[in-house]
Amino acid sequence: MPAAPALHLVADARSERERLQLQARVWEPAARALLDDLELPDDARVLDVGCGARGWLTALGERVPNGTVVGTDVDGALLAAAGRACEDAGLDNVALVRDDLFRSTLPPGMFDLVHARFQLCALGHGADQLAAYQRLLKPGGVLVVEEPDTRSWTYEPYAPATTHLIGRLAQAYGAAGGNLDAGRRLPALLRDAGLAPRVRTHALGLEAGHGYLRMPLQLADAMAGRLADVLGGDGLAALRREAARELDAPERRGTTFTLVQAWARVPSR
Repeated sequence: MPAAPALHLVADARSERERLQLQARVWEPAARALLDDLELPDDARVLDVGCGARGWLTALGERVPNGTVVGTDVDGALLAAAGRACEDAGLDNVALVRDDLFRSTLPPGMFDLVHARFQLCALGHGADQLAAYQRLLKPGGVLVVEEPDTRSWTYEPYAPATTHLIGRLAQAYGAAGGNLDAGRRLPALLRDAGLAPRVRTHALGLEAGHGYLRMPLQLADAMAGRLADVLGGDGLAALRREAARELDAPERRGTTFTLVQAWARVPSR
């Protein structure tokens, strides 16, 4: 396995935890819709890799009420936040484990379902990631991977500074070995791993005032170090100010990036 890539978000910051919790809420309907369509027993053992401050944990906990949900992350502060979210949801079937995907200590063949959201875009090493996920699945288990495609990420009225910031974010992800448009190649990546994926896509329209409109600013704060390498400190500050001015406009609406969901059963051995 490769060494863990160098893209680290500011996970110990309250704003980053809030960003991840908002993200989980925004995409939870898509998660629940997919889970409803999967053949998964109520007593299944399931894993959310890189669960962050919530991830799929609450949706999974309710989907397998007689089973076990395991959430992993490399950051203890995020796991603590995830634990509070599960406690608030009244779930007692969720276990949280500090674990590095690239050096995982979880036993092989343990899970009926493995889910990973936005891990390829942040960490890269796609083939290695998929091999790690398949190692953790039981024969016939389900792998679910979600990644972004930024082509639909737009604002109305047009917001040039925000659009430029999104482009710079993509550049920073790429410089760290990731790909903010990993969703575009996701089905092909699963096919290259010997799987037969099914695919769904979701892009959400956001009304004025919706908190997720500010996601470019929140990502920029989480990746300030990387963006400063690309733009310089003064350039980043100026671009962020102008993007914030645009997004604070009361009439600003938008469309999210496209969430690409791909899932497949691993072969029975």
